[in-house]
Order: sequence, then structure tokens, then C-alpha cells
Amino acid sequence: MAAHRRSAHRKPKQRPLTGPAARTAATLALAGAATAGSVTGAGAAPAEPAPTAAQVKAKVDRLYHDAEVATEKYNGAKEKADAATRNLDALTDEAARRTDRLNTARHALGSLATAQYRSDTLDPALQLALSSDPDAYLERASYLDRAGDRQTGLLRNIKRQVARIAQVKARADEETERLAARRTELREHRTAIRAKLADARKLLDTLTAAERADFERSADAQHGGGPDRADRSTTRGGPVSATDSRAGQAIAFAHGAIGKPYVWGATGPNAFDCSGLTQAAWKAAGVSLPRTTYTQINAGQRIPRSQLAPGDLVFFYSGISHVGLYIGGGQMIHAPRPGAPVRIAPIDQMPFAGATRVA
Repeated sequence: MAAHRRSAHRKPKQRPLTGPAARTAATLALAGAATAGSVTGAGAAPAEPAPTAAQVKAKVDRLYHDAEVATEKYNGAKEKADAATRNLDALTDEAARRTDRLNTARHALGSLATAQYRSDTLDPALQLALSSDPDAYLERASYLDRAGDRQTGLLRNIKRQVARIAQVKARADEETERLAARRTELREHRTAIRAKLADARKLLDTLTAAERADFERSADAQHGGGPDRADRSTTRGGPVSATDSRAGQAIAFAHGAIGKPYVWGATGPNAFDCSGLTQAAWKAAGVSLPRTTYTQINAGQRIPRSQLAPGDLVFFYSGISHVGLYIGGGQMIHAPRPGAPVRIAPIDQMPFAGATRVA
């Protein structure tokens, strides 16, 4: 009995799995091991190496260039938006003036109708018979005939005015839609500019102080040095002389702008972007230039690089996204980029795209 009780409490012996059950268990075990390995490996994955200072500089330069391209598109959209605003204001004023004339014509017609109503309360023959002065009545009758002609003219004039006002309002509606589209375009370009400049600042913030200083020095070298260097090289000696008096005035203005900050979309007097500077410089010389680089290049006579003269506009990059004012000796005055004020720079530091003689 004792032996029987001991055998009853003994644990049943585990039989090894065979066949499909064994294969299923093995598959689950391997899957669990793979999952555990992937979790362990995820925490140990190597991080991407930080970009080098040279890579940061290349990315920042590209972002600044992309921002300048977007800036010129913004300037073009703003120029068109300003024109649409002016057109809309002019159409609104015209509609108001025509409405005033229409109201005047309607008032005159109303007065004439009232006068005729009052005078026609009696039959004309009876008025003549009862008149103590037939000659005076005949004069009044002649006036009434002329008044009828005048009434017809007033009606025609009113009809013309109503039609013209409708045309003006239709044009105003079209201009309103055009202005709304330009403003949407402005917002898109503004957003693109700000995003690219923000990305550039984030990249620059990854540099050490020494690397940041190296970046600024290399950027200054690329764009012709800081305003101090510009002052030493030419400003104290006076503006470069130009054979054309208007070109000389434009150069003098640009010299006076040296050291002022670059601000995208700015046309002076306290800040400029590249095309804003050249536009303002030639405006000081009495010449009106369009707002953008890609329209300024067509604002005068195209000339080869070998025939450059002081006052010419020089353009860079395949998309015509940068412009400077040539001052002779292979130098120009330009507004380079955010953080780099207006300065003198060599024209061979950027890919040359063309030149235009304005005067």
C-alpha cells in the first residue's frame, strides 16, 4: 500500500514532443529569440555621424541660395500684387465717380419729369385758350419741346453710365481675384524663405564658436569681405568714376549703402536685398528699374563680360537669382545674403550669368 501511495504522488514523466508539435514549438522559440534580439539591437543601433563643418557650410550656402531664389519670386509676386492693388483702387475710384455722375443725371431727369408733370396738368390747347398771354405760352411750349429732347439725351446718358459702371465693377471683381491669388503666392514664398533661413540658422547653431568664425571668414572671402574692408578699399577714396553721369549717380548711391544690412524684400533706405539695392541705386539716378533680378536683366542692353563698364548690372547663377552693381576693376557693390551687409565684392566669386547696361 505504501509503495502504491508513493507511486500515486510521483509526477508524470514528460514525453518529448515529436512531429508537427515539435516543429511548431521550435518556430515559436526562434521567433521569440529574433524578437528579443531585435529589441536589444534597436537600442544599440549606431547614430548617424554629425555633419562636418565643411558639410554644414555647403548646406547653409545652398539654403541661402535657395532663400534668395524664393526672395526674388516673392519680390515678383509683390510687384504684381502692388500693381493689382493700384488697379483695383483706380477702378474703385472710377466706379465712384461714374456713380456720382449717374446720380446727378438721375436727379436732373427727376426734376425734369416733375416739371413736366406739373405743367401738363391741363391740356395744352386749354392752357392756350385760358392764357392771358398766348405769346408767353407759345414760348413755354417751345421750351417743353426742347425739354423733351433733353429728357431723351438724359435717358441715353444714364443708360451709358449704367453700362459703364457695370463694366468697371466687372473689371474690379477680376482684379480682386487677381490680387487674392497674388497674396496667396506671397504667403507661399514668404513661408519658403523663412523655412530655409530657419534651417540655415539651425545648422549654424551646430557649429562650435571656432567653426562658426571660420564659416563667417570663408563667407566674407567669398562675398568680398566685410564692410570694413570695403571702406578701406574704395569708400574713402570716393566712388569709382563712370563715364555716364547717371551711372555715376547710381554708383554713388550704392557706395552710400555699404554696411547696411541685407533684409529679404527690402528696397531701402535702411536695408536692401540684392535687386532692391540695384533698383534703389538707379532710382537715385532717375531711372526706374523693375523689381526682380530676372526682370532687371531685360531692362537694358545685354553686354558681354569683356565690355563691362561702371554702372552695369551683373547677374549670377543660372536662374538669374543674384545681381550686383558693377563699379569697375572686376568689382561690384551688392547685398550678399542674410547676416552679410552691403559690400564690395569681386564678380568672379559667383557663377556669372550675364550683364545689362541700363543707361
